[in-house]
Amino acid sequence: MNGIYVLKAKKFMSIPDYQTVMLPLLRLAADGKEYRSRDAIECLTQDFALTDEERSEMLPSGTAPLFDNRVGWARTYLKQAGLLTSPKRGVFQITERGKAFLAKGPAQINVATLEQFDEFRAFRARRRDTTAENNAVVPRQAEQESSATQTPEDQLAFAYGRLRSELELDLLEQVKSVTPVFFERLVIDLLVGMGYGGSRQDAGRAIGKSGDGGIDGIIKEDKLGLDVIYVQAKRWEGTVGRPEIQKFAGALQGQRASKGVFITTSTYSREAVEFASLINTKIILIDGQQLAAMMIDHNVGVSTIGMYELKKIDSDYFEGE
Repeated sequence: MNGIYVLKAKKFMSIPDYQTVMLPLLRLAADGKEYRSRDAIECLTQDFALTDEERSEMLPSGTAPLFDNRVGWARTYLKQAGLLTSPKRGVFQITERGKAFLAKGPAQINVATLEQFDEFRAFRARRRDTTAENNAVVPRQAEQESSATQTPEDQLAFAYGRLRSELELDLLEQVKSVTPVFFERLVIDLLVGMGYGGSRQDAGRAIGKSGDGGIDGIIKEDKLGLDVIYVQAKRWEGTVGRPEIQKFAGALQGQRASKGVFITTSTYSREAVEFASLINTKIILIDGQQLAAMMIDHNVGVSTIGMYELKKIDSDYFEGE
Protein backbone atom coordinates (compact mmCIF):
# COMPACT_ATOMS: atom_id res chain seq x y z
CA MET A 1 0.00 0.00 0.00
CA ASN A 2 2.79 2.43 0.88
CA GLY A 3 4.42 1.88 -2.48
CA ILE A 4 1.20 2.67 -4.27
CA TYR A 5 0.77 5.94 -2.38
CA VAL A 6 4.34 7.00 -3.18
CA LEU A 7 3.80 6.42 -6.88
CA LYS A 8 0.61 8.47 -6.88
CA ALA A 9 2.24 11.37 -5.08
CA LYS A 10 5.20 11.33 -7.45
CA LYS A 11 2.90 11.34 -10.46
CA PHE A 12 0.90 14.30 -9.17
CA MET A 13 3.95 16.37 -8.30
CA SER A 14 5.53 15.83 -11.72
CA ILE A 15 2.78 17.88 -13.34
CA PRO A 16 3.88 21.51 -12.87
CA ASP A 17 1.55 23.94 -11.11
CA TYR A 18 0.30 27.00 -12.95
CA GLN A 19 2.93 29.33 -11.45
CA THR A 20 5.74 27.06 -12.62
CA VAL A 21 4.25 27.21 -16.11
CA MET A 22 4.30 31.02 -16.28
CA LEU A 23 7.96 31.63 -17.19
CA PRO A 24 8.19 28.85 -19.83
CA LEU A 25 4.94 30.10 -21.37
CA LEU A 26 6.25 33.67 -21.60
CA ARG A 27 9.57 32.45 -23.02
CA LEU A 28 7.68 30.46 -25.65
CA ALA A 29 6.07 33.68 -26.87
CA ALA A 30 9.36 35.64 -26.79
CA ASP A 31 9.69 35.56 -30.58
CA GLY A 32 6.68 37.86 -30.90
CA LYS A 33 4.61 35.42 -32.96
CA GLU A 34 0.95 34.69 -32.35
CA TYR A 35 0.41 31.35 -30.63
CA ARG A 36 -2.72 29.27 -30.43
CA SER A 37 -3.41 27.98 -26.95
CA ARG A 38 -3.48 24.40 -28.17
CA ASP A 39 -0.06 24.70 -29.82
CA ALA A 40 1.41 26.27 -26.67
CA ILE A 41 0.13 23.38 -24.56
CA GLU A 42 1.78 20.87 -26.85
CA CYS A 43 5.10 22.75 -26.77
CA LEU A 44 5.05 23.00 -22.99
CA THR A 45 4.16 19.32 -22.73
CA GLN A 46 7.47 18.58 -24.45
CA ASP A 47 9.38 21.15 -22.37
CA PHE A 48 8.24 19.54 -19.14
CA ALA A 49 8.73 16.05 -20.61
CA LEU A 50 5.28 14.92 -19.51
CA THR A 51 4.41 11.29 -20.11
CA ASP A 52 1.24 10.25 -21.91
CA GLU A 53 -0.23 9.26 -18.56
CA GLU A 54 0.57 12.66 -17.04
CA ARG A 55 -0.72 14.42 -20.14
CA SER A 56 -4.06 12.63 -19.80
CA GLU A 57 -4.45 13.33 -16.07
CA MET A 58 -7.87 14.97 -15.64
CA LEU A 59 -9.31 17.50 -13.22
CA PRO A 60 -11.33 15.97 -10.39
CA SER A 61 -14.46 16.93 -12.31
CA GLY A 62 -13.23 14.90 -15.29
CA THR A 63 -14.02 17.77 -17.66
CA ALA A 64 -10.55 18.85 -18.82
CA PRO A 65 -6.91 17.73 -18.68
CA LEU A 66 -5.15 18.98 -15.54
CA PHE A 67 -2.12 20.35 -17.40
CA ASP A 68 -4.28 22.19 -19.96
CA ASN A 69 -6.16 23.83 -17.12
CA ARG A 70 -2.94 24.97 -15.44
CA VAL A 71 -1.56 26.41 -18.68
CA GLY A 72 -4.84 28.30 -19.08
CA TRP A 73 -4.52 29.83 -15.62
CA ALA A 74 -0.90 30.79 -16.27
CA ARG A 75 -1.92 32.51 -19.51
CA THR A 76 -4.74 34.39 -17.72
CA TYR A 77 -2.42 35.72 -15.02
CA LEU A 78 0.22 36.81 -17.53
CA LYS A 79 -2.45 38.61 -19.54
CA GLN A 80 -3.76 40.40 -16.47
CA ALA A 81 -0.21 41.58 -15.73
CA GLY A 82 0.11 42.96 -19.26
CA LEU A 83 2.89 40.54 -20.27
CA LEU A 84 0.69 38.76 -22.81
CA THR A 85 -2.20 39.97 -24.94
CA SER A 86 -4.93 38.27 -26.98
CA PRO A 87 -5.13 39.76 -30.48
CA LYS A 88 -8.00 37.39 -31.26
CA ARG A 89 -9.93 34.53 -29.72
CA GLY A 90 -7.84 31.51 -28.73
CA VAL A 91 -4.57 33.27 -29.61
CA PHE A 92 -1.99 35.04 -27.44
CA GLN A 93 1.11 37.12 -28.10
CA ILE A 94 3.83 38.69 -25.99
CA THR A 95 3.65 42.44 -25.32
CA GLU A 96 6.47 44.98 -25.22
CA ARG A 97 6.24 44.83 -21.45
CA GLY A 98 6.60 41.08 -21.63
CA LYS A 99 9.72 41.36 -23.78
CA ALA A 100 11.25 43.94 -21.42
CA PHE A 101 10.48 41.71 -18.46
CA LEU A 102 12.16 38.68 -20.06
CA ALA A 103 15.20 40.80 -20.90
CA LYS A 104 15.84 41.14 -17.15
CA GLY A 105 16.43 37.38 -16.99
CA PRO A 106 13.92 36.42 -14.29
CA ALA A 107 14.59 33.11 -12.54
CA GLN A 108 10.89 32.49 -12.08
CA ILE A 109 7.45 34.09 -12.38
CA ASN A 110 4.78 33.67 -9.75
CA VAL A 111 1.90 35.64 -8.29
CA ALA A 112 4.25 37.62 -6.03
CA THR A 113 6.35 38.57 -9.06
CA LEU A 114 3.32 39.85 -10.96
CA GLU A 115 2.26 42.06 -8.05
CA GLN A 116 4.74 44.69 -9.31
CA PHE A 117 2.32 45.57 -12.13
CA ASP A 118 -0.57 47.96 -11.41
CA GLU A 119 -2.96 46.09 -13.71
CA PHE A 120 -2.34 42.81 -11.93
CA ARG A 121 -2.85 44.37 -8.49
CA ALA A 122 -6.11 45.88 -9.74
CA PHE A 123 -7.12 42.47 -11.08
CA ARG A 124 -6.41 40.87 -7.70
CA ALA A 125 -8.28 43.65 -5.93
CA ARG A 126 -11.36 43.11 -8.12
CA ARG A 127 -11.23 39.41 -7.29
CA ARG A 128 -11.02 40.16 -3.58
CA ASP A 129 -13.92 42.62 -3.80
CA THR A 130 -16.08 40.11 -5.64
CA THR A 131 -15.23 37.39 -3.14
CA ALA A 132 -16.01 39.65 -0.20
CA GLU A 133 -19.37 40.58 -1.71
CA ASN A 134 -20.20 36.89 -1.94
CA ASN A 135 -19.36 36.47 1.79
CA ALA A 136 -16.41 34.25 0.96
CA VAL A 137 -13.05 34.36 2.70
CA VAL A 138 -10.85 37.21 1.44
CA PRO A 139 -7.46 36.15 0.02
CA ARG A 140 -4.07 36.28 1.12
CA GLN A 141 -3.88 35.74 4.82
CA ALA A 142 -7.41 34.35 5.11
CA GLU A 143 -6.90 32.25 2.00
CA GLN A 144 -3.79 30.67 3.49
CA GLU A 145 -5.68 29.83 6.67
CA SER A 146 -8.79 28.59 4.88
CA SER A 147 -8.02 24.89 5.11
CA ALA A 148 -7.77 25.15 8.90
CA THR A 149 -10.71 27.47 9.55
CA GLN A 150 -13.25 26.68 6.84
CA THR A 151 -15.69 23.83 6.53
CA PRO A 152 -15.59 21.82 3.29
CA GLU A 153 -18.71 23.69 2.19
CA ASP A 154 -16.98 27.02 2.85
CA GLN A 155 -14.00 25.94 0.77
CA LEU A 156 -16.26 24.96 -2.11
CA ALA A 157 -18.04 28.31 -1.92
CA PHE A 158 -14.72 30.15 -1.89
CA ALA A 159 -13.43 28.18 -4.87
CA TYR A 160 -16.62 28.86 -6.79
CA GLY A 161 -16.42 32.57 -6.05
CA ARG A 162 -12.84 32.71 -7.24
CA LEU A 163 -13.58 30.87 -10.48
CA ARG A 164 -16.66 33.01 -11.04
CA SER A 165 -14.76 36.29 -10.68
CA GLU A 166 -12.03 35.06 -13.03
CA LEU A 167 -14.65 34.11 -15.60
CA GLU A 168 -16.40 37.47 -15.35
CA LEU A 169 -13.14 39.32 -16.03
CA ASP A 170 -12.20 37.10 -18.97
CA LEU A 171 -15.72 37.28 -20.41
CA LEU A 172 -15.81 41.08 -20.25
CA GLU A 173 -12.42 41.25 -21.97
CA GLN A 174 -13.80 39.02 -24.73
CA VAL A 175 -16.97 41.12 -25.10
CA LYS A 176 -14.92 44.30 -25.49
CA SER A 177 -13.11 42.77 -28.46
CA VAL A 178 -16.18 41.80 -30.52
CA THR A 179 -17.57 43.82 -33.43
CA PRO A 180 -20.51 46.23 -32.95
CA VAL A 181 -22.77 43.89 -34.91
CA PHE A 182 -21.81 40.92 -32.74
CA PHE A 183 -22.33 43.02 -29.61
CA GLU A 184 -25.87 43.85 -30.71
CA ARG A 185 -26.53 40.14 -31.21
CA LEU A 186 -25.08 39.43 -27.77
CA VAL A 187 -27.47 41.97 -26.24
CA ILE A 188 -30.37 40.31 -28.04
CA ASP A 189 -29.41 36.89 -26.71
CA LEU A 190 -29.09 38.23 -23.17
CA LEU A 191 -32.40 40.11 -23.14
CA VAL A 192 -34.28 37.16 -24.61
CA GLY A 193 -32.58 34.86 -22.12
CA MET A 194 -33.84 37.12 -19.34
CA GLY A 195 -37.39 36.83 -20.66
CA TYR A 196 -37.64 40.12 -22.57
CA GLY A 197 -38.08 40.83 -26.24
CA GLY A 198 -40.74 38.24 -26.98
CA SER A 199 -39.11 35.73 -29.31
CA ARG A 200 -35.52 36.01 -30.48
CA GLN A 201 -36.81 36.73 -33.97
CA ASP A 202 -38.85 39.67 -32.64
CA ALA A 203 -35.90 41.02 -30.69
CA GLY A 204 -33.58 40.54 -33.66
CA ARG A 205 -35.78 42.76 -35.78
CA ALA A 206 -35.98 45.41 -33.08
CA ILE A 207 -32.41 45.84 -31.88
CA GLY A 208 -30.12 47.97 -34.00
CA LYS A 209 -32.92 49.23 -36.22
CA SER A 210 -34.02 52.45 -34.58
CA GLY A 211 -30.99 54.73 -34.36
CA ASP A 212 -33.37 57.52 -33.39
CA GLY A 213 -31.78 60.08 -31.11
CA GLY A 214 -29.66 57.73 -29.04
CA ILE A 215 -31.99 54.72 -29.15
CA ASP A 216 -30.52 51.53 -30.56
CA GLY A 217 -33.62 49.39 -30.37
CA ILE A 218 -37.07 48.74 -29.00
CA ILE A 219 -38.04 45.39 -27.51
CA LYS A 220 -41.17 43.94 -25.97
CA GLU A 221 -41.22 43.85 -22.18
CA ASP A 222 -43.16 40.57 -22.31
CA LYS A 223 -44.14 38.00 -24.90
CA LEU A 224 -47.51 39.66 -25.46
CA GLY A 225 -45.95 43.05 -26.11
CA LEU A 226 -48.10 44.85 -23.51
CA ASP A 227 -45.28 47.34 -22.99
CA VAL A 228 -41.94 48.12 -24.61
CA ILE A 229 -38.42 48.90 -23.42
CA TYR A 230 -36.02 51.17 -25.28
CA VAL A 231 -32.41 50.03 -25.45
CA GLN A 232 -29.06 51.73 -25.85
CA ALA A 233 -26.13 49.30 -26.20
CA LYS A 234 -22.62 50.69 -26.51
CA ARG A 235 -19.13 49.24 -26.35
CA TRP A 236 -17.26 51.94 -24.44
CA GLU A 237 -13.64 52.45 -23.42
CA GLY A 238 -13.90 55.37 -21.01
CA THR A 239 -16.42 56.13 -18.29
CA VAL A 240 -19.95 56.88 -19.50
CA GLY A 241 -20.84 60.34 -18.21
CA ARG A 242 -24.04 62.20 -17.47
CA PRO A 243 -24.31 63.77 -20.96
CA GLU A 244 -24.77 60.35 -22.58
CA ILE A 245 -27.52 59.42 -20.12
CA GLN A 246 -29.18 62.82 -20.61
CA LYS A 247 -29.17 62.23 -24.34
CA PHE A 248 -30.78 58.83 -23.89
CA ALA A 249 -33.36 60.25 -21.48
CA GLY A 250 -34.21 62.97 -24.01
CA ALA A 251 -34.68 60.38 -26.72
CA LEU A 252 -37.03 58.44 -24.45
CA GLN A 253 -39.09 61.56 -23.75
CA GLY A 254 -39.30 62.19 -27.49
CA GLN A 255 -40.86 58.75 -27.85
CA ARG A 256 -43.07 59.27 -24.78
CA ALA A 257 -41.38 56.21 -23.34
CA SER A 258 -41.20 55.49 -19.64
CA LYS A 259 -38.62 52.68 -19.57
CA GLY A 260 -35.12 52.31 -20.94
CA VAL A 261 -32.00 50.18 -20.52
CA PHE A 262 -28.50 51.52 -21.15
CA ILE A 263 -25.91 48.75 -21.55
CA THR A 264 -22.17 49.41 -21.79
CA THR A 265 -18.95 47.44 -21.53
CA SER A 266 -17.46 50.22 -19.41
CA THR A 267 -18.51 51.98 -16.19
CA TYR A 268 -20.73 54.97 -15.31
CA SER A 269 -19.68 58.15 -13.58
CA ARG A 270 -21.25 59.06 -10.25
CA GLU A 271 -23.04 61.97 -11.94
CA ALA A 272 -24.53 59.64 -14.55
CA VAL A 273 -25.85 57.25 -11.89
CA GLU A 274 -27.31 60.12 -9.83
CA PHE A 275 -29.03 61.63 -12.87
CA ALA A 276 -30.63 58.30 -13.80
CA SER A 277 -31.94 57.88 -10.27
CA LEU A 278 -33.50 61.36 -10.07
CA ILE A 279 -35.50 61.60 -13.32
CA ASN A 280 -39.06 60.34 -13.70
CA THR A 281 -38.19 58.09 -16.64
CA LYS A 282 -37.03 54.68 -15.45
CA ILE A 283 -33.55 54.05 -16.87
CA ILE A 284 -31.63 50.94 -15.84
CA LEU A 285 -27.84 51.25 -16.16
CA ILE A 286 -25.91 48.02 -16.79
CA ASP A 287 -22.12 48.37 -16.71
CA GLY A 288 -19.51 45.93 -17.98
CA GLN A 289 -19.16 43.98 -14.75
CA GLN A 290 -22.93 43.57 -14.43
CA LEU A 291 -23.17 42.61 -18.10
CA ALA A 292 -20.62 39.80 -17.66
CA ALA A 293 -22.39 38.55 -14.52
CA MET A 294 -25.76 38.52 -16.29
CA MET A 295 -24.29 36.67 -19.26
CA ILE A 296 -23.01 33.96 -16.92
CA ASP A 297 -26.30 33.78 -15.01
CA HIS A 298 -28.26 33.36 -18.25
CA ASN A 299 -25.73 31.17 -20.09
CA VAL A 300 -24.87 33.63 -22.85
CA GLY A 301 -21.37 33.15 -24.27
CA VAL A 302 -20.46 30.53 -21.64
CA SER A 303 -20.82 26.78 -21.34
CA THR A 304 -20.88 24.39 -18.41
CA ILE A 305 -17.72 22.28 -18.04
CA GLY A 306 -18.67 20.38 -14.91
CA MET A 307 -21.20 20.05 -12.12
CA TYR A 308 -20.62 18.86 -8.56
CA GLU A 309 -23.61 17.34 -6.80
CA LEU A 310 -23.49 17.59 -2.99
CA LYS A 311 -25.40 14.99 -1.00
CA LYS A 312 -26.17 14.37 2.65
CA ILE A 313 -27.58 11.47 4.62
CA ASP A 314 -31.34 11.13 4.30
CA SER A 315 -32.31 10.86 7.98
CA ASP A 316 -35.93 10.04 7.07
CA TYR A 317 -34.75 6.90 5.32
CA PHE A 318 -33.18 5.54 8.49
CA GLU A 319 -35.98 6.49 10.90
CA GLY A 320 -37.77 3.19 10.29
CA GLU A 321 -34.74 1.09 11.18
